Amino acid sequence: MPALISGSIAYDTIMVFRDRFRNHVLPDQVHILNVAFLVEDMRKEFGGCAGNIAYNMRLLGDDGICLSTVGRDFEQYREWMDRWQIRRDHVLELDSHYTAQAYITTDLDDNQITAFHPGAMSEAHQVQVPAGSDARIGILAPNGRDGMLQHAQQFAAQGIPFIFDPGQGLPMFGNDELRLFTEQATWLAVNDYESQLLQERTGLTLEQMAAQVEALVVTRGVQGSWIYTDGRCLEIPAAPATAVNDPTGCGDAYRAGLIHGLLRGLDWEVTGRIASLMGSLKVAHHGTQNHRFTADQFADAYQQAFGAALPAGALD
Repeated sequence: MPALISGSIAYDTIMVFRDRFRNHVLPDQVHILNVAFLVEDMRKEFGGCAGNIAYNMRLLGDDGICLSTVGRDFEQYREWMDRWQIRRDHVLELDSHYTAQAYITTDLDDNQITAFHPGAMSEAHQVQVPAGSDARIGILAPNGRDGMLQHAQQFAAQGIPFIFDPGQGLPMFGNDELRLFTEQATWLAVNDYESQLLQERTGLTLEQMAAQVEALVVTRGVQGSWIYTDGRCLEIPAAPATAVNDPTGCGDAYRAGLIHGLLRGLDWEVTGRIASLMGSLKVAHHGTQNHRFTADQFADAYQQAFGAALPAGALD
């Protein structure tokens, strides 16, 4: 039961500055800022929304097909995807570009300075939603602007129900475009900050947006999440984490859980809890694709987190 994932594939270079930025930046001199930070810790991770969602889907036994563009430096990521049997049918390699790159420096106060190079991601519109696909659902995650507009239209035209997950791509779109996305989508998934921004940009309340889709999901970190559906607001508890090491990619892990529940026709109470647990398992590990679990381990973690057994067949 595959799902189509429109989103980015990117490399994340993560560096740790063993000091505080504020000790090296003079507030009254920021107009002539020229500063260098010595970073003793650095790691390169596989990332990007599509790559992260597809990886988490594989952990759950699902098949995600990425609709993404990558560059001439894709070789390592290609090998990683093949290792995890993540399909590359619709990943377009462009020799004239680099794969999208994020360079993130974090200090001891957890402040971050990030530089992002979109690279090949900006050409996502060169990839089409495949006609006649056997995919049951899709997700529109952050990607190139033109690609997101095009893929939403193509999902709708082909009758493929999809989740609209604007994420950090939300500021790229005007008010009318955001309203169109919500009209085209079957489900909507945002975090609490994005929900506020989306309300301001569209002029719609959460209840009004929820009335346009089958479900509106609002994630709220350690406070859990809300799922608006059928005129109700379900409060989904957060799954306790064994450790809190890196929140990067938790939203993508959560969305893989949503897709899993939708593919299997699970009710929203269970689907939300599976999604919540996915985020919890990810946050305990550095990087976005370094966590692992077996089906039995996931079922045990679900029981411990929510005091109820995972329904039979939920991971088949």
